[in-house]
Amino acid sequence: MNPLYHQARFLKSANRLDQLPPDTGLEVAFAGRSNAGKSSALNAITGQKSLARTSKTPGRTQLINLFPVSDAMALVDLPGYGYAKVPERIRAHWQQVLPTYLAKRRALRGVMLIMDIRHPLRDFDRQMLAWTRDAGLPVHVLLSKADKLKRGAAMQALLTVRKALERDFPGSTVQLFSAHSRLGVDEAHAVLDHWFGVKEAP
Repeated sequence: MNPLYHQARFLKSANRLDQLPPDTGLEVAFAGRSNAGKSSALNAITGQKSLARTSKTPGRTQLINLFPVSDAMALVDLPGYGYAKVPERIRAHWQQVLPTYLAKRRALRGVMLIMDIRHPLRDFDRQMLAWTRDAGLPVHVLLSKADKLKRGAAMQALLTVRKALERDFPGSTVQLFSAHSRLGVDEAHAVLDHWFGVKEAP
């Protein structure tokens, strides 16, 4: 476990790309379908209970939220996507902004894509995977809420998603994750360490 990520703090929210901080340093983005557990994953990975706002109402994250972990590195919480109650104008806005961010943001080093292990690879997940593939970005999938399944079922889901990624989006990686039990937090840290080019603290 790298304590670097425990230093994450909220910096600002952005509705447009020109509201983001200067395109320098390194960023890793967190994306996911609404209600997949993205905010809970961010909180578990940073060891903070309320860094990212969690809600029982899906679709609450409707801005890009920046969480620096150092002067040169930041975690980026992208808007939750795919929830029907999000107004059409907001969905249309992010349908334009997100692929541009993924393709043009030079600081971006990779995307953590959170999927509910019980409902993986929905159309919106595949859209995000296609955008990241087109942008040439690595993707690491967190199969969240893995504690909701028995071990055998969780492993079968992992293998099924891994095969689908190898077939349709080669180069993407995947792991089991649970914010509730902290399953997979160290593995997620290792991926972040690799993308950021940092060494785990002794």
